[in-house]
Amino acid sequence: MAKNFLQKLDDRLKHIDEFEREPVPKNELKGWRGFLGMYAGEHTAGTEFVIGALFVAHGVSATDLVLGLLLGNLFAVLSWAFLCAPVAVKSRLTLYWQLRKICGENLALIYNIVNAVMFCFLAGAMITVAATAVGLPFNIPMPGLDDWLPTSVGWVITVFLVGSVITVIAIAGYEYVARFANISFPWMFLVFIAAAVAVLPSLGVTSVSEFWPAAKERIWTGVPVEGLTQFTFWHVTFFAWFANMAMHIGMSDMSILRYAENWKMGFSSAAGMFFGHFLAWMASGILMAAAAGAVAPGVIAYNSAGIAGAICVVIAGWTTANPTIYRAGLAFQSVTPNWQRWKVTLFTGLVTTIIACFPALVMNLLDFVALYGLVLMPMGAVVFLDVMLFGKMKLKSNYAEKTGSRFNWAAGLTWFLTLAGCLFINIYAGVEIFFLGLPGWFIAVLLYMTLSTVIQRKL
Repeated sequence: MAKNFLQKLDDRLKHIDEFEREPVPKNELKGWRGFLGMYAGEHTAGTEFVIGALFVAHGVSATDLVLGLLLGNLFAVLSWAFLCAPVAVKSRLTLYWQLRKICGENLALIYNIVNAVMFCFLAGAMITVAATAVGLPFNIPMPGLDDWLPTSVGWVITVFLVGSVITVIAIAGYEYVARFANISFPWMFLVFIAAAVAVLPSLGVTSVSEFWPAAKERIWTGVPVEGLTQFTFWHVTFFAWFANMAMHIGMSDMSILRYAENWKMGFSSAAGMFFGHFLAWMASGILMAAAAGAVAPGVIAYNSAGIAGAICVVIAGWTTANPTIYRAGLAFQSVTPNWQRWKVTLFTGLVTTIIACFPALVMNLLDFVALYGLVLMPMGAVVFLDVMLFGKMKLKSNYAEKTGSRFNWAAGLTWFLTLAGCLFINIYAGVEIFFLGLPGWFIAVLLYMTLSTVIQRKL
């Protein structure tokens, strides 16, 4: 009986078609509703409890925070709408399969492994965040700012429980990922706001007119925690813009937006940026200021909104980890094309869950988010040029596919030299990692155009 059940389950999973190696057909395209819900759910996430709190810890002033978030999130939406969405709609392929056409099997193999591992780390952070809430009823010790290793056996068990649920949803495919986000977002967002409003009296705010003075004096004071650097308007702007650099400028959201009926659905990212990365970051900053030093998201949420707050952290972690593991699974799928997608996603979920056991990832989330976006960004520039502009420039697009090359040196050198250039700017010009994405993108564009012209003319 058990054998028959497993056979039926395997057969059903085999028939979940996510078009990993072919363009999405017209009858599978999705409308606005699915994308609005997915972006809102993914970016109103458990990590918002961490990022908003870390802005407070880094001593951002209230004015710098508000203005920086407005500008940075606007730039992020425009990046999705005018860079990623047009490429996704034109190719209808995942980033990973498109790269095989451009870069060749060998270079795509290297990139896709790096990409998948980076997304495993990011999804691991979401699982860690959710676990801080799941462990509350069992009095499991929560990790602190200085914890690098798992804090207890109970913590590991909790992480594996959360990771299992998230992996199952990711295995079910994009439709279930989007459906889960649509159902979860409205309630999550209300809990974020309600929790922040509930703790305002403890910060001396009893009327609307008292909020801004209290915000400047008691929440975003402009004074960082000892040992942390102070963040300015520009830190907030560029972090808000590039927190998801791998998704928009780096083109990873081709895997999502390839289902869009038209490129304008890239603007649906605004639901995530302004409900999540604007209001939720501000709400979590308020919660941290009221929590008197607590850093575990589950603890912060529970102290402010009770059981509803803890549940919100769990679901918020799931809604971000689901599409992230889905992307990572697609990346590994291109590396292991003979594996069924569900088995690849199951393996991805296992790797991600193991990573989530180590709390240091969440406590250093700002730096990691900036780093993973920077590492993946140059290939995003390569894909944008190749798909959208090379035909107009009389250069071959999909160079590796047309020439039979297994390693496109123009793309490979662009990736490696761009990262070397960013490292040089960081070390010798003292530019912080948060700001390197912008000059790095232009370096990548110039390199790929120049190297492709030279190499293709020789041929």
